[in-house]
Amino acid sequence: MILCLKILGILFILFVLKIILISIFFYEEIKQAQKKDPAAKGFLEVLLLYQGLHAVISHRIAHFFYKLRFFFLARLISQFSRHMTGIEIHPGAKIGKGLFIDHGMAVVIGETAIIGDDVLLYQGVTLGGTGVEKGKRHPTIGNNVVIGTGAKVLGNITVGDNSYIGANAVVIKDVPANSTVVGVPGRITKQDGKKIDISLDHIHVLDPIMQSIEELQKRIENLENKK
Repeated sequence: MILCLKILGILFILFVLKIILISIFFYEEIKQAQKKDPAAKGFLEVLLLYQGLHAVISHRIAHFFYKLRFFFLARLISQFSRHMTGIEIHPGAKIGKGLFIDHGMAVVIGETAIIGDDVLLYQGVTLGGTGVEKGKRHPTIGNNVVIGTGAKVLGNITVGDNSYIGANAVVIKDVPANSTVVGVPGRITKQDGKKIDISLDHIHVLDPIMQSIEELQKRIENLENKK
């Protein structure tokens, strides 16, 4: 009985130390989750229950071993994380600070992907390749980028800082900074050089092509009414 209590005590101490270390080393990610997710009720909730955070933690560990060329161990950690969180991040991907993966299920991040600081990914996002070639074949995502639900960013392309990828967009070309991309394939609309608001509703982003078509339809209707 005493032995069991000692073991439980040791496990509890290790758990507390783990929580403290995660709070210190992943403070930026936890605060970003609280900032970007209105459902987040507190620091401890994010720390213990957010699968996006735990996917990033596992990736940091896997990436450490990947850089040491322990490829099998790195991939084993990433696959275990995928099983537990539903988020697949290749251990070779380079991720900056403050990444928040909201809900996260079915997010895929490829081996040569590079993600900047304070990026927000919604569920179903893919940062993938377009072929079987070696070398850099996945996207580079800048700082303060938002990528909406189900969006696919494919190939060795760059998404500039402060850009916004709308839900279900398919992006296969470079995106300038401070831009919004919508549609399939993705169409770019500049946002007057202004940083895009992080709270923008990513399923109701304006489509410039549809706006032009609607304006033309209105002009045709006006001309017909004048006859």
